[in-house]
Amino acid sequence: MSGPLDGVLVVDLSRALAGPHAAMMLGDLGARVIKVESPSGGDDTRSWGPPFIQGSDGERHSTYFLSCNRNKESIALDLKSDDGRETLTALIERADVLVENFRPGVLDRLGFDTDRLHALNPRLVVLSISGFGHDGPEGGRAGYDQIAQGEAGLMSLTGPSPDEPTRVGVPIGDLLAGMYGAYGVVAALHERERTGAGRIVRTSLLAAIVGVHAFQGTRYTVAGEVPRQTGQHHPSICPYGLFHAADGPVQIAVGSDGLWRRIAPAFGLDRPQWATNPERVGDRDAVIAAVNEAFGRHTSADVLALLDELGVPAGKVRDLREVYEWEQTRSQGLLVDVEHAALGTITLPGPPLRFDGAPPREHAAPPTLDQHGAAIRAWLAT
Repeated sequence: MSGPLDGVLVVDLSRALAGPHAAMMLGDLGARVIKVESPSGGDDTRSWGPPFIQGSDGERHSTYFLSCNRNKESIALDLKSDDGRETLTALIERADVLVENFRPGVLDRLGFDTDRLHALNPRLVVLSISGFGHDGPEGGRAGYDQIAQGEAGLMSLTGPSPDEPTRVGVPIGDLLAGMYGAYGVVAALHERERTGAGRIVRTSLLAAIVGVHAFQGTRYTVAGEVPRQTGQHHPSICPYGLFHAADGPVQIAVGSDGLWRRIAPAFGLDRPQWATNPERVGDRDAVIAAVNEAFGRHTSADVLALLDELGVPAGKVRDLREVYEWEQTRSQGLLVDVEHAALGTITLPGPPLRFDGAPPREHAAPPTLDQHGAAIRAWLAT
């Protein structure tokens, strides 16, 4: 399974989602990822469900676990035992990257503080992901995605109104922390080529969510405005959001006055007071109502066809069945078939990166608990 990170060894001590997602991204890029799990049940997500799928081994397999552990090997180690610590030590000595998302201080208590890690392997890059940061007045707090979405302000921006703060439909804080973490690891590996030394890379759910506040952040830090929920519509562009045709929703993105000059006459929306985006934003409710009334006279298919003809960005709202059956999704390599040890051939959402000139990669299924333990121990003994 070659790739840009071919030859890089990652030891994944993490569980749940942020760390495993980061390690999976590195595995998708060709790194060898060895996932270290507790002998008593393994990664927490192995028990997260339903849905579960019954395997030929008689065990129930969590679809949650399957989502974030492809391209990994599994070894079960009790890190409170001498044997577990000795095996982990041997892995660290050979590793390029260590990924961990214990609460701050836990790895130290297990005997693997930063000084010892770099004494064992000066070239080791360590990715440490926490909930709210490794230091600061609340650095020791446990990190769970929905808590972080609320604490980091994301829920105050999401939902139909300020009375209904809403979480994003996926664990976006975990996923973003994993993505930022993998990005930091790749940068540290590149730096190591120059310095010969590893580095500690730190991120958190808090940092990852604040890192994507984007224009909402500068609304406060520069303009002094506290952003609030605006439902299905953009706070700074109009019309930009979800509207309703006669038979269902249609989304449009009128991101310039030039696009407005195309859509307005076609749908009877010409108003002199709506010539510019600031004017339309200032009269948002009336613009939204007028667009809904105009679209409501047509089917969604007809609206989308006319918008396509006009060159106005638009789209439908798909459920996941429609997304995964969509030929465009499949054409981008976003579904991969893998052979699971207990479930046989299964289809997983695939990695989002492609490299021109490289053939499509084969991917390994998420491992069963300790599936590769014996082979890894044999390799360490050589």
